[in-house]
Amino acid sequence: MLCGGKKSYFVAAVCIIILTSMVTLSYLRLQRFSHLPKIIQEGSRCRGKTTNSTITALKDNRTFIISPYFDDRESKVTRVIGIVHHEDVKQLYCWFCCPPDGKIYVSKAKIDVHSDRFGFPYGAADIVCLEPENCDPTHVSIHQSPRGNIDQLPRFEIKNRKAETFSVDFTVCISAMFGNYNNVLQFIQSMEMYKILGVQKVVIYKNNCSHLMEEVLKFYVEEGTVEIIPWPINSHLKVSSKWHFMQDGTHIGYYGQIAALNDCIYRNMQRSKFVVLNDADEIILPLKHPDWKSMMSSLQEQNPGTGIFLFENHIFPETVSTHMFNISSWNTVPGVNILQHVHREPDRKDVINPKKMIIDPRKVIQTSVHSVLRAYGNSVNVPMDVALIYHCRVPLQGNLPRESLIRDTTLWRYNLSLVMNVNKVLYQTVL
Repeated sequence: MLCGGKKSYFVAAVCIIILTSMVTLSYLRLQRFSHLPKIIQEGSRCRGKTTNSTITALKDNRTFIISPYFDDRESKVTRVIGIVHHEDVKQLYCWFCCPPDGKIYVSKAKIDVHSDRFGFPYGAADIVCLEPENCDPTHVSIHQSPRGNIDQLPRFEIKNRKAETFSVDFTVCISAMFGNYNNVLQFIQSMEMYKILGVQKVVIYKNNCSHLMEEVLKFYVEEGTVEIIPWPINSHLKVSSKWHFMQDGTHIGYYGQIAALNDCIYRNMQRSKFVVLNDADEIILPLKHPDWKSMMSSLQEQNPGTGIFLFENHIFPETVSTHMFNISSWNTVPGVNILQHVHREPDRKDVINPKKMIIDPRKVIQTSVHSVLRAYGNSVNVPMDVALIYHCRVPLQGNLPRESLIRDTTLWRYNLSLVMNVNKVLYQTVL
């Protein structure tokens, strides 16, 4: 009897497993079917004014579109980088118009709100839609309903549709410039260090800055180094300058930095071999190599299949200075002279230093500020004897005496080129 009972339990368990699997598979098929593009109109002309704004609010005022990108790494989809209210936005649809016959397809979107909202009601989101199989749409509209008039919807160009060869090796993404930013001298020094280290392009998501800073940005744009992405996020949402929610009625943290970083990755996915995610007061300094190209070549050789390289952040307090490189003409320029700050704070017990990244953009799906959220490649922590982030800012350990700081003059290896290059920019802009 006992044996028979055991056998019956086993058969029942197998039946339950099979039944559960069948139900799950059926559910997944139905889910996929509900997201497949469906023709709702034929013989239309693909028209409508294309939106060129960086941030576009939909009529619900809970969804904000930044830009759509073609993404065929897993399946043929349009991935729209946006910002949404994490609870209120339940359904969105992509409207595709397919030339030349003008068939209009509607595809239900998968709304993937990024996990790193840090308590704010709004967060970065991927709005992902399957594209029609026999059509390569150039534009898409986003709507809350599968019904309506496509001519009345904002229309967005789908970027990354055509494969390109890399035009640059390194692109730095800086998000976001706000608060009437006026740290002019340090900004120029960072820009010139980036160029010395091998950067060809710097993308800046600009909310606002000082008039003097505008002149410097204009110089770098005309030079071809800087690309400015207007970032008027405070026209749409109550922004916080903090990264975590303070129960103060704000909607999104740190001027929407995370949404901007994700957009920057996709924007440069086909044109840059590497994308560097750091702030304007941060410089990844190689210790064993002269520049980033030789450093990354070595790191990739040692770490095959890795797409994300994380570098440890170290604070060089701007309150502790040396008399070296006290260049009189620089003293009239607002901002910090990084060459005078070569003492770094020691590591704190039980505190992990934050990291910033150099990534292969084609291996990243979603990123946060200090790590990626979803990726195809492996991540590796780069040892401090290979490189560290020079971060000159207000101290985190302000009570430490000078003798407790670590003198680190790695930056001075570049002083000849850096001083000469900074002087050239200053005399063409500020002085």
